[in-house]
Amino acid sequence: MSAIGPAGGAGALHQVMAIRQQVMQQSDALRTLREAGAAGETANISGAAAPTRTGEPQGGGFADTLKSTLDAVNEAQARSGAITEAYERGEVTDVAQVMMARQESSVAFEATLQVRNKLLSAYQEIMRMGV
Repeated sequence: MSAIGPAGGAGALHQVMAIRQQVMQQSDALRTLREAGAAGETANISGAAAPTRTGEPQGGGFADTLKSTLDAVNEAQARSGAITEAYERGEVTDVAQVMMARQESSVAFEATLQVRNKLLSAYQEIMRMGV
């Protein structure tokens, strides 16, 4: 059984937190647009140009980032389960290693839940917007 590297769990957590930050920024931008639109000032907002679509997004996009992050969280959960089972079988004797793996997966999962909650909140806010 291989040891869990500190960068594996921290990297997944960093990705989840980066996605969370993107969602927060997009939510703030949407809120600003909605408030400005209600006041009739949409044209004065910087970066409020009409969206254009020129093929596939470059750099992977939000969906690819989200998928890779969810895969990393799933991998952390699987590693945690595997090392816990190994401890139960007596193959791993380092309790600290088991607890670290479980905590890493727990933190990654909690961060994923928070991102999901923010995405759902943003979606509901968009659906409530008047056109």
